[in-house]
Amino acid sequence: MSGHSHAKTVKRTKEAEDKKKSQIFSKMARLISIAAKQGGTNPETNPKLRMAVETARSANMPKDNIERAVKKGSGEYLSDENLEEITVESFGPGGAAIIIEIITENKNRSLAEIKQILSSFGAKLVNEGGARWMFERKISQENNNLEWLPKQKMEATKKDKESCQKLFKSLEELDSVQKVYSNLKL
Repeated sequence: MSGHSHAKTVKRTKEAEDKKKSQIFSKMARLISIAAKQGGTNPETNPKLRMAVETARSANMPKDNIERAVKKGSGEYLSDENLEEITVESFGPGGAAIIIEIITENKNRSLAEIKQILSSFGAKLVNEGGARWMFERKISQENNNLEWLPKQKMEATKKDKESCQKLFKSLEELDSVQKVYSNLKL
């Protein structure tokens, strides 16, 4: 006997799972709101909204959360949030080109958080177009979403690959970061 309560063990594991779900659901809700704001609330006429809703459903997001996010995006549901979509470019460890897609209500705070994470891994932000030229905006064959696909993959040392993977994980833990793309062969 370990002397620990079964209920406490369940509580700890459930809290960890709920935290992960919460992060995924908040990212999905932001994506749905932006899509509804840009192209309307009808998924049949708005392909970006349709893809966002399908992605949310595949992540088991509750129907009422999806509907609330659509209403926020349409302006029907009053909200203090004014979400905007931002694309940030960076060069990471080993010279890897990185594109970070963000949806945020506070651009300055999100950029400050991203700068802090990038600098802790030896990466830096670059001006618009500084890394984007290494990518093409295409529909991915894997999941049929519009994504940044590298024109050429870059080789890197084992140390740089590990550092980049840690950087990507740290960036993706931020609520405002939707997706991170890189031209690095992992």
